[in-house]
Amino acid sequence: MNINLDEIHFDERGLVPAIVQNAKTREVLTLAYMNEESLARTIETRETWFWSRSRNELWHKGETSGNTQRVVSLALDCDRDAIVVLVDPAGPACHTGAVSCFETPAVQNGSLLTRLYELIQSREHERPDGSYTTYLFEEGLDKILKKLGEESAETIIAAKNEDRARLVSEVSDLVYHLLVLLVARGVSLEEIANELEQRRRG
Repeated sequence: MNINLDEIHFDERGLVPAIVQNAKTREVLTLAYMNEESLARTIETRETWFWSRSRNELWHKGETSGNTQRVVSLALDCDRDAIVVLVDPAGPACHTGAVSCFETPAVQNGSLLTRLYELIQSREHERPDGSYTTYLFEEGLDKILKKLGEESAETIIAAKNEDRARLVSEVSDLVYHLLVLLVARGVSLEEIANELEQRRRG
């Protein structure tokens, strides 16, 4: 992360706005503020640190929730008074549990699958009680594969019966379980997108 603190134009309060984006999808996750100390800690630890204007103190993103943000890169704007922080998030960015603090339609920029994938990732990391996704991860790969096979068969049956509503429902179940499998095996949506793009060009 090659960034010179001396180049940054902090405001009269010693702060600079930090726009946090998902490094893979470029989805804007949150807008926060950094002072010189929080920025230095961000660079040193490669995780996001901010300055809370309401609490008037430093805070490390994910310190209590576990939803840390691994910093991939930092970039200053042309006026040197704003920072773009590209991160690899370990869970939701918003304190409400939402992936992003900005309320945008889930289908915008094709982010619906990304949001669901990241939610499943957070379930794998946090393992909250009572979550069906937690149950699948606790049971392991064989259980996930079994459910994927069941949902594949049910999708085929729904398609053969020409039941449109049932088909939509079964395909949704199939996609969900497929995403669980990808998370379990550590395969990213970016890898799938790259493979499909190569095939499109082939």
